[in-house]
Amino acid sequence: MQDLGVTGAAITARLDRLPATRTIWRLVVLLSVGGCFELYDLLMTAYVSPGLIRSGIFQGGSKGFLGLTDQAGFASITFAGLFVATIGLGHIADRYGRRVIFTWSLLWYSVATLVMATRTTALGVDLWRFIAAMGVGVELVTIDTYVAELVPKRMRGRAFMVNQMIQFCSVPMAALMGWIFVPIDPFGISGWRIVAAFPAIAAVLVWWIRRAVPESPRWLAQQGRSAEADRIAGEIERQVAADAGTTLPPPEPAGAEEAAGGSLRDIWVPPYRRRTIMLIVFNLCQTIGYYGFNNWVPALMAAQGATFTHSLEYSFIVALASPTLPLLFYKLTDRTERKWQLVGSAAAIGVFGLLFTLSTVPAWLIFCGVALTTSNNMLSYSFHAYQPELFPTRVRARAVGFVYSFSRLSTIFTSFLIAYFLQHFGAPGVFAFIGAAMLVVILSIGLFGPRTRGLALEQISH
Repeated sequence: MQDLGVTGAAITARLDRLPATRTIWRLVVLLSVGGCFELYDLLMTAYVSPGLIRSGIFQGGSKGFLGLTDQAGFASITFAGLFVATIGLGHIADRYGRRVIFTWSLLWYSVATLVMATRTTALGVDLWRFIAAMGVGVELVTIDTYVAELVPKRMRGRAFMVNQMIQFCSVPMAALMGWIFVPIDPFGISGWRIVAAFPAIAAVLVWWIRRAVPESPRWLAQQGRSAEADRIAGEIERQVAADAGTTLPPPEPAGAEEAAGGSLRDIWVPPYRRRTIMLIVFNLCQTIGYYGFNNWVPALMAAQGATFTHSLEYSFIVALASPTLPLLFYKLTDRTERKWQLVGSAAAIGVFGLLFTLSTVPAWLIFCGVALTTSNNMLSYSFHAYQPELFPTRVRARAVGFVYSFSRLSTIFTSFLIAYFLQHFGAPGVFAFIGAAMLVVILSIGLFGPRTRGLALEQISH
């Protein structure tokens, strides 16, 4: 029989009573640094595409795939890879562990992106983009699950905000590199290749991060590996106590123990069925707002009158908001319900999207772009924290992967729809489409989303 001191519920009680010291934040930061390159890989789409057109590899206007631009095809193949990974491979972190999959998916996408940067045909670029995106998709699911399980319940919102803040440092990084390199050919090398090859740096960092971050003790306890779970939880407790310079308080009584040996069928029984359906609807629509703007920033700026070079410059200025302005809401993240943060940010995306279309003045475009970016990032950190909270440890990665996959499926088609609306109706058409999607987000989360603030994962699970 498993020692009662190292059941999953007991491990949760031990971790949840820890103060937010340097040790806990170090784990969050290390995981976030790994995710920073993953997000760069994902969001460089907007900045690499103009360079691919400039170099003649992609075609602009109506000469691309299905009579649309190759940029739409490039974005769609990216999200096709993300969809295949999240729906087909999201479960592997539940089977093999958070730490192992975090490491190998990081290596996977960094190497595949480096290969993509050497391709000379649209088919070659798209093929390796698809392979790289599969690695990114697995990484996204694993990091969300990992962070949710390592941090105490009172700081989950702040942990995901810092996680997203660090990851979003990649946005101005990608925008700056696009602004500098995409219009030129340094040393005879197309600038887009330099921008695309940058995530290969992640391969250098991966082993260092792997050595510094332990396996999730919650996951180990679920797998019956009690001794390892107890040892890792004890080491975290020892380091936190040393940081705090005091004796830790006793853990609260352990809650009900979760069942072991989960499968995807578990998310279709109460109370998870309603949550699953809600998150499927949410994910089908939320990416329309997020990637409908972020993957098309230079093109939307150009549609409002900015030149090619100025659109990249304005995009960089807008991107600077990504890792900084969300900090304005740092103290609110764990004081307000996650669901209302999602509803508020979706409403803001709709409003500022409409305002974006009302002027062609550069200062106005930048202001609205910054506001949209901030709203999008609030939506992002909120739902990345919310999704893993709603499912039990035994199926957390596969459940998050499954519901998250619908955002990737949506964006495969959204990329072509955005291209269509932009081509035929300009920026106003794009933001009308985005506004309708945000209304669905508001209704799905506002009406059906459960509350999670300050609750242990097992309490939310039951």
